[in-house]
Amino acid sequence: MDDFNFEEELSKLPHNPGVYIMHDKNSAILYVGKAVDLHNRVRQYFRKGHGHNGSLKIAKMVSLIAYFEYIITSSEMEALVLECNLIKEHRPKYNTLMTDDKGYPYIKVTTGERFPRVVFSHHMVRDKSRYFGPFTDRSAVHDTVVLTRKLFKIRSCSKNLDKSSLDERPCLYYQIGQCSAPCAGLVSEEEYRSQIESAIRFLSGNHKEITDDLMKRMKAYSEALEFEKAAETRDLMNSINAVMEKQKVSSSTGNDKDIIALARNENDAVISIFFIR
Repeated sequence: MDDFNFEEELSKLPHNPGVYIMHDKNSAILYVGKAVDLHNRVRQYFRKGHGHNGSLKIAKMVSLIAYFEYIITSSEMEALVLECNLIKEHRPKYNTLMTDDKGYPYIKVTTGERFPRVVFSHHMVRDKSRYFGPFTDRSAVHDTVVLTRKLFKIRSCSKNLDKSSLDERPCLYYQIGQCSAPCAGLVSEEEYRSQIESAIRFLSGNHKEITDDLMKRMKAYSEALEFEKAAETRDLMNSINAVMEKQKVSSSTGNDKDIIALARNENDAVISIFFIR
């Protein structure tokens, strides 16, 4: 785009979360990034004397940028999901080289197993499992996996219970009330499936009942002057809220979609086409 005016386009950048896409003179995508504030983030690349934090790779990329475009999202979480999808689709050269090209965690429910588990996963693959994510906060994901296991007494071991005779001695997690011990045959497959379905509803966002209960516990600890336990309960609620932020970009149904969007005013019209695979 020979007529691309950087100063003019930079001034138009909105103070919204979103994804920005850097192109070279042949319209090839050099880099895809996300931003909490597109106006501030994108302008940093072209600021004189910025130095790009001493990175020669970033400086080289900026020298190749012929134009950029951006997509506004409703939240940072939506920007994250869109960024992941665009990187997977286009495999930009400089996303491979730069350190901020990383995977984001998922919560995985292994629904294909006889006695499913709730685990931390680095990737989403096409298997018989149910995935939730991606998420931005790894520690919050870890806390939520642990909490889900405790709340619904989901096993944390990786034993293949499809082949087990289910007559093993239950482990410590059963003794402390954090597992229903399917390995020892102490819970039926139907009862365990009911626990998993409750866990899935919780991970799907129906967690108000849980957070209300935690709030009551936190207040009770505070009134009893058990401030350490109150702080732990507060941190647990914060982790749940962080990992359960709503987003609309990614769907867990796995269905393919073609989406066409149109925006226009008196003088201009823009059409965008998205392919979800």
